[in-house]
Amino acid sequence: MKAAIITIAGVSSRFNEGVGEADKRHKIIYYESNPKHTLLYHLLEKCSFADRIILVGGSRYDEVKAYCDTLPQQMRERVTLVYNEHFADLASGYSLYVGLKALFDNCENVEQVLFAEGDLDIDSNSFAKVAAAKTNVLTYTLEPIYANKAVVLYKNAKGQYKYAFNSSHGLLSITEPFSVILNSGQVWKFTNAQKLKEANQAFYENEKHGTNLCIIRRYIDSCDSEDFELACLSRWTNCNTRQDYKKILSYWESEEK
Repeated sequence: MKAAIITIAGVSSRFNEGVGEADKRHKIIYYESNPKHTLLYHLLEKCSFADRIILVGGSRYDEVKAYCDTLPQQMRERVTLVYNEHFADLASGYSLYVGLKALFDNCENVEQVLFAEGDLDIDSNSFAKVAAAKTNVLTYTLEPIYANKAVVLYKNAKGQYKYAFNSSHGLLSITEPFSVILNSGQVWKFTNAQKLKEANQAFYENEKHGTNLCIIRRYIDSCDSEDFELACLSRWTNCNTRQDYKKILSYWESEEK
């Protein structure tokens, strides 16, 4: 079976900055007039290839659940919403752990897993190429690399793929030679379920305070670099603010014309 995991547990603090309490929303389900114009709806549409979609919620969980209950039946029946009870005190890695555990505990014969962070908008063609790939996929964007917000993907002198990120949003250091450096697209495709399961369990036992890159790093390190394909995401927007949402909305509206 094919699966997708989307993590949406974050608190949307920047998205709700300067907004009155009554108007605060989870950015994944925010819309202005059309309830289909949400990050979540568009991501679920792009994940139509998947037999099972695991959504990992946390902040404003009841609001997310209520929105999911309004989805079209064909979409809703493929979605499993799970709760990350540590969304406020652990980092992003625990959300991915919860999603993978729910998948492997409840689904058999998992052949491939696509993982996407939920606050992204990606053009449909690029996303479809990642979904259709027969091998592991690491994605990158054409955005400039700014140390205070980018997740860096690079290949070191040994030919190994590595990630670098400053969780404090300060300057970034890479302490080894590299042959290529890219801005990570924060979407991944995994095709070895057993190695992914092992990476997830090792994360829980050793690094459960870490980010989702800890699980991904463990998986990559268990494979050969030749097992991975790089995929460029032509249009990529990380939705952190309501201004970001308006930019994304303009893309969606132009595509509908």
